[in-house]
Amino acid sequence: MQARKDQELRPLGIAASQHCLLICVHTAPGLTGAELARRLSITPQAVASQVARLEERGQLERRPHPRHRHVRELHLTEAGRAALRDTDAGIMRIEHQIAEKLGPAKTAQLRTLLDEVVAAVQGF
Repeated sequence: MQARKDQELRPLGIAASQHCLLICVHTAPGLTGAELARRLSITPQAVASQVARLEERGQLERRPHPRHRHVRELHLTEAGRAALRDTDAGIMRIEHQIAEKLGPAKTAQLRTLLDEVVAAVQGF
């Protein structure tokens, strides 16, 4: 699935891992790099590298933390929000292709099973 996402997003100049990072920052603006690394289960160094790339593209910005002067918060820029809209459209195309292949009954079953997986993981 990750390879298919990368293939879909490559023409947009964004890797699937960067898409995930953008989603996290969109849903929780103000995350620090360390918090983002924990959420994505990757190293802080990997986050720093991805953040630097997205910052260079003007899609992400670091802002000072209101209480901790050495901590920087991550926020999407307008370009980052636009990139997220574009990448979401590509991901939705993949999801629609899967749903078409599975058909309505299996798609509903898959969603139910995935909801159960999420509930089980949250119970750990």
